[in-house]
Amino acid sequence: MCTSCLGQLACCCGSAACSLCCSCCPKIKQSTGTRFMYALYFLLVTVICVVMMSPTVAEGMKEHIPFYKDLCEHMKAGVNCEKLVGYSAVYKVCFGMACFFFIFALFTIKVQDSTSCRAHVHNGFWFMKFAVLLACCSGAFFIPDQDTFLNVWRYVGATGGFLFLVIQLILLVEFAHKWNKNWSSGTKHNKLWYAALALVTLVLFSVAVGALILMGIFHTHAEGCTLNKIFLGVNSGLCLFVSILAITPCIQKHLPNSGLLQSGVISVYVMYLTYSALASKPAEQIKGPNGNNITICVPSFSSGLEDDNKLVSALGTIILFGCVLYSCLTSTTRSSTAALRVCKTTVPDNEVARCCFCCGPEDDGTSLFDSLSSEADEAFGYKHSVTSRTY
Repeated sequence: MCTSCLGQLACCCGSAACSLCCSCCPKIKQSTGTRFMYALYFLLVTVICVVMMSPTVAEGMKEHIPFYKDLCEHMKAGVNCEKLVGYSAVYKVCFGMACFFFIFALFTIKVQDSTSCRAHVHNGFWFMKFAVLLACCSGAFFIPDQDTFLNVWRYVGATGGFLFLVIQLILLVEFAHKWNKNWSSGTKHNKLWYAALALVTLVLFSVAVGALILMGIFHTHAEGCTLNKIFLGVNSGLCLFVSILAITPCIQKHLPNSGLLQSGVISVYVMYLTYSALASKPAEQIKGPNGNNITICVPSFSSGLEDDNKLVSALGTIILFGCVLYSCLTSTTRSSTAALRVCKTTVPDNEVARCCFCCGPEDDGTSLFDSLSSEADEAFGYKHSVTSRTY
């Protein structure tokens, strides 16, 4: 048994697909295991960042670690180890993670097939890659002149965040396109798929309109909040324009799979971004009828921006995980990379409508490395660059 376990664990240092020591776990293809492991790395570092940002963790360290202040001073981490917790520590860990994925984005350029040395490194050596990831994240804490680094990294992070928002939008469009295309194919055999499409589209637009109404009630006022009104008017107008454009004859002629489902998904996402902007905007004050100051542009039941920011962070985290995991697990297939214009494909569309359309016959687990495709380097480099921009 011990020998069997050691043999299974050898995959951590080699390129074999890993089933660990559990015989009840289903066997998975190498490409599926590769995508799962990179997604697991992403989840692990994100959880660590969440823990570092938690005030409860910092307080718990002060209470339960003996000689806490002396230990912090000895490690040169500040009086209360503020360099190991809080936003500055998160910046450093994210910098290390971004470097890790950026290195692999460069490493997988021009990889032609699965037999090359770099392809083996990409699909295996997980223990060694975990050590590299740990070294990147830990090394960021030893960068000299931390203040300058944090100031520069803020601007780099803002630029990368903007690029990731664009990529996030592209992923959502591709996701909605795939969704609409798959369910529309089912209408040839079962008309109930029409009802499913109509129901989902109605729910999406109901959520978008409901969010617009709630933001209009709680984040605007008759005597102020001009900027909020402009945001709501412009963004809702653009959503309406995109929805009408999606069903015009010209668009339908060139993109037969276009429809209201895609515009519904994008409308919900735009409403989230609008709410994120309104929630981060400081409240305004006006003079009341009795001469007292009245706070406007924020919900009256809110205790300030803290509650709104928590909700924005929660929604943003859900969307972030969804987009990154979708990118990691699906963007390496031929159909997905073609939809994102990363590579071209001539594979015919044999769609079979299914509720779980993300994982089906076309996502058979075959990676571009396994298919010996010359376009593999573009797709895998793209995937690593997407994840690096996340951080």
